[in-house]
Amino acid sequence: MTTDDEGRVLLVRASPRSGTPGVWSLPGGAVDHGEDPNHTVVRETAAETGLSVAVSGLRDVLADMRSLPQRGVTIHTDRLVYEVTVRGGTLCDRIGQPTDLARWHTLAEAETLRLRPFTAAALGLPAASADLRPEEVPDFPSFYAYEGPDGLHRAQRFAAYAIATDPAGRVLLTRVAAGYPGAGCWHLPGGGTDYGEQPGTALIRELVEETGQHGRLLDLLGVASHRDAASLGPEGYPIDWHGVRAFYRVAVDHPAPVVVGDVGGSTSEARWFSHEDLATLKPDELTEVTAEALHAAKL
Repeated sequence: MTTDDEGRVLLVRASPRSGTPGVWSLPGGAVDHGEDPNHTVVRETAAETGLSVAVSGLRDVLADMRSLPQRGVTIHTDRLVYEVTVRGGTLCDRIGQPTDLARWHTLAEAETLRLRPFTAAALGLPAASADLRPEEVPDFPSFYAYEGPDGLHRAQRFAAYAIATDPAGRVLLTRVAAGYPGAGCWHLPGGGTDYGEQPGTALIRELVEETGQHGRLLDLLGVASHRDAASLGPEGYPIDWHGVRAFYRVAVDHPAPVVVGDVGGSTSEARWFSHEDLATLKPDELTEVTAEALHAAKL
């Protein structure tokens, strides 16, 4: 999301080649396998608008679901909304691409357009949807591994995790179970979002399932992107795994006894750590996303 000197926001229009022709949205697109989302928004904005941008911050993480009956599919999309600044370039139109126009609009003008729901939410405008939503959420596996160009299976998954603290300032961590990538390391409570589920909702659900704690979201701290080119898990074969993980600050106002509810799953243990306890953990005792999130939270 970016604005010009007059406070106008940059939007792109979906072309007849897209599933929602004539609908306007923020510039952006799909994260390629293994790609850092920060790079995605720069690459996609340049392709859709002709402008070079620089990421200045993370604004929000949103999810939406739309039905495409003409294709017989329902699509769930997790969207990272970044603040960006324009470095240069020339606004251009496109022919024969999924988006065809890029234009600056005032908020008053944008409110008169058909907007994608996530775009309306990001702009603080009424969320009248231009999308057709499914009547029921389809049943879908938690992740899907497909064969890549090198013959190795690939999987990409979005997840939400918590820096969860109690009134004493302790931090809640979970230990990765044997047989899962990172086995034995301390990890953050959380996990993959279900089909049709908002990241924040998923996080609070996972917190209860993994640790027995009820929390409340405070703020979004950041997004981590990590790739393990030959991850080994319970599937029993290597997977080129790419995880995109949002991490939030969460308050547990009334800590309950810690109970791992997902017995036999990826979590074997959960416990509270004081700041002194955290300082004794070695780097190789933490998963990548845990180390990154603790650093972002200044812990």
